[in-house]
Order: sequence, then C-alpha cells, then structure tokens
Amino acid sequence: MDFTSRFVALGDSFTEGVGDDDPARPNGVRGWADRVAEQLGAGDPGFGYANLAIRGRKLRQILTEQVDAAVELQPTLVSIYAGANDILRPRIDIDDLMAEYDDGVRRLSATGATVVMFTGFDARGSKVFGTMRGRTAIYNELVRGIAGDHGALLVDYWRFSEYYDWGMWARDRMHMSAAGHANMAKRVLEVLKYEHSIDVPPMTPVPQLSGTDALRANAQWFREYAAPWVARRVTGKSSGDNLAPKYPRLTRLPQQA
Repeated sequence: MDFTSRFVALGDSFTEGVGDDDPARPNGVRGWADRVAEQLGAGDPGFGYANLAIRGRKLRQILTEQVDAAVELQPTLVSIYAGANDILRPRIDIDDLMAEYDDGVRRLSATGATVVMFTGFDARGSKVFGTMRGRTAIYNELVRGIAGDHGALLVDYWRFSEYYDWGMWARDRMHMSAAGHANMAKRVLEVLKYEHSIDVPPMTPVPQLSGTDALRANAQWFREYAAPWVARRVTGKSSGDNLAPKYPRLTRLPQQA
C-alpha cells in the first residue's frame, strides 16, 4: 500500500503502551500511540503507522535501534520519548546523554517530518520515583531546548496534573493505565491541533489505605513489581529482552472505542 501520511513512534514502554493491556495486539498492549494512530487514520486512506518502541530501552539504545529505522520509513510525523530509563539509573551524565538526544532529533527533523517530543512526568506523589524530581527537571529543561532548536512540538507531561490521580496509573505504579494512555492520546492530538473522538475510560478506583493495610499493600507492590525491576537492573536484564517492535512496518489500525 502506498502510504502518503506516515506516523512513526519511537521510545520505550511509555510509547509501546505498557499498562494498557490488549491481548489481541502485538506484545499484548495498546497504548497512547496506537490510539493516536487510530484517530489520524480514520479519515485518511493513505495513512500508515509504525511503532518501533520497546519497553526497557534506554536513550542510546533508542537512538541506535530506532532512529535510522524511522528515517527509512520516510515519516511525515514522528514521536520520540527517550531517557526515562536512564534517569532512574544510579549514575548518569545527563549533558552527554542529551547531546546525543539532540543529534537524534536533528536527524529526525531533517526528514521534514513533524517531530513530537515529551517532557518527563513530575513524580512528586511517589515516595520511590519522586526522589528523581531534580534530575527530571534538568532533563526537561534540556528537552525544551532541543525541541525549540529543531522546531519540534512539545507534549509537556511535567505539567499534566491529572496524572496525580493514581487511577491514571497501572497496578505496577510505573506505567500509565488504560485511562492514562487514552488521556495522553488526547493530549498529543491537542498538541497536533487534531479534532478527535477519544473518550477516557473510567479509572479504576484506588482505595485510600492507612496503617497496616497501607504497609501490606506496599509490601505486596514491592514483591510483585519493584523487586523484579531492581533485579533486572542489577543483572543487566531488561523487560524488553527478546521483544520485537509492535509494528516495525507501516500498517493501518482500525478505529476502536
């Protein structure tokens, strides 16, 4: 099929769609990028979509594995979010890392495509990830500079206060829920100034626990999600090992509710 409009999404679990489960889709997830592609393709028979994102990928891996592949697809629209997995590492040279990010965005921008970038989320409500607020704030300022230098559109995740509601997050407290991904799709389409028909699904209520109940819930979360996450980093493994991109070639997605 000859695609005249091409959206290519690059990144890690955020863009792959982790947290928005859909067993019928590749890698078992849907996500905001799929939801955006469904909307963009609804009225455009020449629209094609590729999603090269893989969970667990760090910034340099995304640049090495995905940027050239994206350029070969001749995108007219490309999104990239990279660096979140680097920020969480004990040591990081953020200036060197972001210089490489700048080069990757420059290569994407040189295709003539509209480039969409993201700031990182302000995790002030998380006792674990909130410790990285200062590092994320520096990352965000550098992202804003890169976006400005290359004329990229910016989705300012840092300022989206609706994500302080835990219903926007999956049980692992690390990835957005279906409601969170649907809301992010709306946010992206608003930045693109594209009219959409996305409804955010009802959020799963998160009970407010205290005392022993809160300690028990936190302990369970640590066993099920945090401990495996830490173990992967200690051993050099990734949740994306042995996974392929969801949609490595241009395709069309039918619009869904």
